[in-house]
Amino acid sequence: MRTGYRTQAQHRRTARGRLHGVSGGGRRPASRIHGAAVKVALGAATMLGAGGPAAAQDLVLKPVLDARVRYEHVDQAGLHPDANAVTARVRGGVSAEAGTLSGLMEAQGTLAPVGQYYDGLEGSAPPPLVADPQNIALYRAQLQYKSGPLALTAGRQRIQLDDERFVGAVDFRQNGQTFDAVRLQYSGMAKVKVDLTYAWGVRTIWGIDGGGARQQAASGDNLLGNLSYATPLGTVTAFAYLVDQDEAALQGYRLSSQSYGGRLAGAHAFSEGAKLSYQASFARQAAYRRNPNRYRANYYLVDAALQLRALKLGAGYEVLGADRGVALTSFQTPLATAFKFQGWADKFLTTPPNGVRDLYASLGYSFPQVGPAKAVTLQAAYHRFDSDRLSQHYGNELNLLASAKLGRYTLTTRFAEYRAERFATDTRKAWVQMDFAL
Repeated sequence: MRTGYRTQAQHRRTARGRLHGVSGGGRRPASRIHGAAVKVALGAATMLGAGGPAAAQDLVLKPVLDARVRYEHVDQAGLHPDANAVTARVRGGVSAEAGTLSGLMEAQGTLAPVGQYYDGLEGSAPPPLVADPQNIALYRAQLQYKSGPLALTAGRQRIQLDDERFVGAVDFRQNGQTFDAVRLQYSGMAKVKVDLTYAWGVRTIWGIDGGGARQQAASGDNLLGNLSYATPLGTVTAFAYLVDQDEAALQGYRLSSQSYGGRLAGAHAFSEGAKLSYQASFARQAAYRRNPNRYRANYYLVDAALQLRALKLGAGYEVLGADRGVALTSFQTPLATAFKFQGWADKFLTTPPNGVRDLYASLGYSFPQVGPAKAVTLQAAYHRFDSDRLSQHYGNELNLLASAKLGRYTLTTRFAEYRAERFATDTRKAWVQMDFAL
């Protein structure tokens, strides 16, 4: 059986090579990054159990389990046949807590029972890309010390900052994104929160078979800093994201950048059934470390949503600016959960040389319960995409969503249609998904 245009034997051989440290890149091979996370996890187990019988009595173990099955269909102009992917992902592990210390170990596996698609790693189009290659890997392995307002987490961990526009978990994709990192969070000062991370490795969505421009892990000295302050208008955050994609295969180091900016996010309730939420953000980006480009690009976001009981109206304008129109001198966000932004057709995961401006509006309606289903949500959004320079109209996109909860299960259907004008090609995507979590 061919799955994602790769045979099962190919996957097994490549996986064995990855797990024995054959692949890697940059200054820190993937095997070393993997080994560091394993050592942290083993250290967590040792520390949690090091206190003898008294400590063992305080040890609390909890299972960690979530699973997802998804069908994804992609119809992209110029590529035939269409992509049809049925993928299944399972994450499982255990968490342990004893006083101020806790540890977490979680593995994940992704299979593709129906693999009529290009998974991004082997072969090439004609089938359109569905970025869910088969995979088996250590997803998280972390140790945390938490006492009062201080939390210190070390190891392989999931990091989601603010709205995930700059740093996120890419949780829509089956394999997700995690960080080999040390993270400090402190909230001991009135209205002030500090969030600092040093990450030496980024585990990508491409899994253990990743290579070339789609590596399984990207090494580098990443520094991620947030300083937030609560005000009557909302939370004001100053941030600095120094992204070091220190791999020649990743666009020749051209994804390394330093971004500095600020963000305001707040809400105001007019009555019990009416609430306005809003956010605004600005950042400026330049090259960092070994990036050979020299550029300056700006980021802007203004977004608002009005909740009127079950009805929700939203609108916003987001700009990822351009410098001089050279590839990868526009504002880039390689660590973001990009699926949440600029439409679900994923046409702007890499910002075009001339930048992108996204003017969008959304309409949603929710029902507390419909028969056995709870939290039933219907949503529609429309995007108009233009360039930041040269006044090009890239295209328009329509997104539709319906979701509902049935006990521990969440059922979701999505649809995206991108109509191209001056960028990319016409594309339709459809998803049917079921999630389960303990």
